[in-house]
Amino acid sequence: MNSTETWFAERLQERGVALSPLQLQQFQTYYELLVEWNEKMNLTGITEREAVYEKHFYDSVSLSFFLNMNETSSIADIGSGAGFPSLPLKICFPHLKVTIVDSLNKRIQFLQHVVERLGLQDVFCVHGRAEDISRLAAHRDRYDLVTARAVARLSGLNELCLPFVRRGGVFASMKGADPAEEVQESKRSLSELKAKLVDIHHLKLPFEQSDRHIIVINKLAETPAKYPRKAGLPLKQPIV
Repeated sequence: MNSTETWFAERLQERGVALSPLQLQQFQTYYELLVEWNEKMNLTGITEREAVYEKHFYDSVSLSFFLNMNETSSIADIGSGAGFPSLPLKICFPHLKVTIVDSLNKRIQFLQHVVERLGLQDVFCVHGRAEDISRLAAHRDRYDLVTARAVARLSGLNELCLPFVRRGGVFASMKGADPAEEVQESKRSLSELKAKLVDIHHLKLPFEQSDRHIIVINKLAETPAKYPRKAGLPLKQPIV
């Protein structure tokens, strides 16, 4: 192992996530593919190895510090970009059935390539707008856990993500700085979408020490028929 892999494996081990040599190799291959494809398309502004492992891989897996992935079967990642947080979580917890939704086909092609190169099973990359995909019976009110990492403000994000969550399931929104203001302005959207805030977890990245917050929301009932509204409206005219 190189020094990056050593601290990465040790820090995750401290949090109860043990990585095998195969899993470490999958992260290495993922890193190489990210850098390679990033030269052709804009996937991330972060390409230095240490930074990718800390700000993308470790940050993604941090969701498992607060939610029990062993009791989670299905996960949907909305607006996944370069595959964060769902693919690092899938590497660490191979039993997860993962659906990734992204509106840019080039990103979906990248993600599909990563999935194939890493030999990951039960990962489905779906090209489309979240507002449209969550109207389909195969995805509506279906998932144990739905995630979105640094996608949009919570008042709009709730309408994009909560329709995917099954009754009794969880939406975990991954944020950077203190989200108190966003949480306050999202109260009406939570009520409309039959959900409630249950926790806000805080952590700091191990070296950069920048703040991360994970907002945990429970789904109380099936999504009302009128939501989500047509593509574009949830972010342009959020429920506030």
